[in-house]
Amino acid sequence: MRKIVIALSVLMALTSCVSKKEYAALEAKNKEIQDLLNSCTVKLNSCLEEKAGLAATAESYKQHNQDLINSSKDLTVLTTKGAENLEKSLESLKEKDLKISRLQDALTKKDSVTLALVTSLKGAVGINDPDIEINVEKGVVFISIADKLLFKSGSYDVSDKAKSVLAKVAKVVNDKPDFECMVEGHTDDVPYKSNGVLLDNWDLSVKRSTSIVRVLSGELGVNPAKLIAAGRSSYVPLVANDTAENKARNRRTRIVVMPKIDQFYDMIEKEMKKQQK
Repeated sequence: MRKIVIALSVLMALTSCVSKKEYAALEAKNKEIQDLLNSCTVKLNSCLEEKAGLAATAESYKQHNQDLINSSKDLTVLTTKGAENLEKSLESLKEKDLKISRLQDALTKKDSVTLALVTSLKGAVGINDPDIEINVEKGVVFISIADKLLFKSGSYDVSDKAKSVLAKVAKVVNDKPDFECMVEGHTDDVPYKSNGVLLDNWDLSVKRSTSIVRVLSGELGVNPAKLIAAGRSSYVPLVANDTAENKARNRRTRIVVMPKIDQFYDMIEKEMKKQQK
């Protein structure tokens, strides 16, 4: 029994001694592992934070990329619409340019006819007579004839000398069937003394105009449908009525030779129709 007790005591002592060493070694190893675990945990947390940051950045880039794609689509749509609108605008400009070109052609033709008319009139009437003026204003031919060539003072009877001048005008007008002729009577500002038939300068200017119209149509063969009689009294003077010479200039008859407006527009319309073909 004693031997057993002694043996157990020795065994317990030996066991107690080995366990403390192992425990110390295990404790040291455990601390080392715990330190390593702590270090790994810190690194893991750092990696997780970095991952979260990278994920957020990636999501931001992804959203930005999607925004760029959407913007690119919108820009493509806008560019397409802009190109279509630009093309339509260019087509519209081309049409307008063509219409303007056609209109200019029509006006050029009209001006050519007017120029030919002026040449004919100047050749027939004579441009060296100071009492006869021929000019063009805005595509219309004006023939201004001093009253002393047409009438006696205060009279509306056309003189024989005037008829020779009017005959030249009638010939040119008759050669232009597409033109109309308006005869305007003008006076100076000296009040006309009523003779019971004519009351004032209005009456005198109109009566002189109708007298010339009657000569042109009745004696010189101008189609009455092409003639217009008008009186302007003293209200459209060429110069101030302040001298005898100026008053004489203002006493005149103006013959306006012009293309028929409806035929002029017909000419333009024809040009417009051409550009539509």
